[in-house]
Amino acid sequence: MAAKTKSYESQKRMGQFFVNLVLILIALIFFVPIFGIFVTSFRQSETIFNSGWWEFFPHRSWIEVMELKLPEGQQTGDVMTFTMDDGTEFTGDYQSLKNGVTVGNYRGTYHGAKRTRTLKVMEKRWVGFDLNLTLENYRNVLSGKAIQYKGADGSLLTRNGSDLSNSFLNSLTVTIPATIIPILIAAFAAYGFAWLNFRGRKLMFTVVVALLVVPLQIAIVPVLQDLTAVNLTGKFLGIWLSHTGFGLPLAIYLLFNYISTIPRDILESAFIDGASNFTVFTQLILPLSIPSIASFTIFQFLWVWNDYLVALVTLGGGKNEVVTQTLANMVGTKGNDWHLLTSGAFISMVIPMIVFLSLQRYFVRGMMAGSVKG
Repeated sequence: MAAKTKSYESQKRMGQFFVNLVLILIALIFFVPIFGIFVTSFRQSETIFNSGWWEFFPHRSWIEVMELKLPEGQQTGDVMTFTMDDGTEFTGDYQSLKNGVTVGNYRGTYHGAKRTRTLKVMEKRWVGFDLNLTLENYRNVLSGKAIQYKGADGSLLTRNGSDLSNSFLNSLTVTIPATIIPILIAAFAAYGFAWLNFRGRKLMFTVVVALLVVPLQIAIVPVLQDLTAVNLTGKFLGIWLSHTGFGLPLAIYLLFNYISTIPRDILESAFIDGASNFTVFTQLILPLSIPSIASFTIFQFLWVWNDYLVALVTLGGGKNEVVTQTLANMVGTKGNDWHLLTSGAFISMVIPMIVFLSLQRYFVRGMMAGSVKG
């Protein structure tokens, strides 16, 4: 008996070890790229283009230490030999030296055309932390990148490009109603599907669940045509209705799973005391459904806040553009300023993080509701 108990405990510890190992690997898969983006957001643009974010940490790198001149007696068209003071030689023709010749910890590269007769020598050395950090990327995102152009009189003028100040307000204007409206509608619908008996209830709920698998990209064109017909394109009401329609199936499904698990005795006691369906819904169902509502709030808020396609199609650009549109415009048509996305990503995630952290204690309860029936 003791041997079986010991074997069981050993298997349990082994299982826990593998579970913890998998969780650590999953955490690293998410953490490492995010940390890399965070470090990159503080690096200068030239450094970002020329090296990876991992070179922020101590590493071995090629450092230029000297320049060597070709002795007068040698011709550039022949095999050339450059000699350092310690006797290290770099030998090769012009093309091989142009590509670089490595000897020990040194690397020699021919500089420029043949007539320069110059070899640049680099040594591989340990480099400490790259502390040459800057807030320029954040400044360009928050206040707009400085753009220089010539005026009509030929003078050089400077102005700031688009910034996130107005876009933040637009994103909040879009996201808050687009999160609240589907919750209100879905809560009523989920209560009806869960506790009210009416003809066609199961069929209607099946249709709602089936809408979960409809791709957004397929539905966006008909939605745009309808919004154009009623003159709602470019207006906040149009995008509120769009996000409400796209979010309702998931909202109804999540809230239905939770509301249907509420004990029937509670509702029957309320009805015996003379409560109406509206009173039961507002006084019992909504307070008890807070975990499920909070779970959907996180999903809907994050999706609407990070949305680009629906905002681009329904709002367009101009004064109503949201954060994602402004960040895309900052990058430029040719992606020349893609490094601004690193700082823009962390600025734009501040509000979603606040929402998630404030509601995360309800998240697991709301997601697991209705998963186990007994």
